[in-house]
Amino acid sequence: MQTVSKYQPLAHYQWGNSCDGWILVDAETLSVKQEKMPPLASEALHYHKKAQQFFYILSGTATFEADNKIYTVRRGEGFHILPGIIHRVCNYAAEPLEFLLSSQPSTNNDRYNII
Repeated sequence: MQTVSKYQPLAHYQWGNSCDGWILVDAETLSVKQEKMPPLASEALHYHKKAQQFFYILSGTATFEADNKIYTVRRGEGFHILPGIIHRVCNYAAEPLEFLLSSQPSTNNDRYNII
């Protein structure tokens, strides 16, 4: 056991276009990450066959595309996505977006991009 944060993560990674992520929990049955997206960034539409995900917004405003609908989620709010739902998170705002992302089980080898 150890104390973790974005300043002392298990690992740091970069994804998408200038997005950052910090791994806080990395287990087969649970993944917890803190991620940061710069203004006007978005990820590719995708889904997970097994993992459910919960996003909790720390700062900024997230726009989620999920199941062909648009959802706006603000600081202090969360958004739950069930397995099989096609989704993506976008930051259409002029300020960075930072959030916690919990996946159960882990999304390792369980991400399917929509092309």
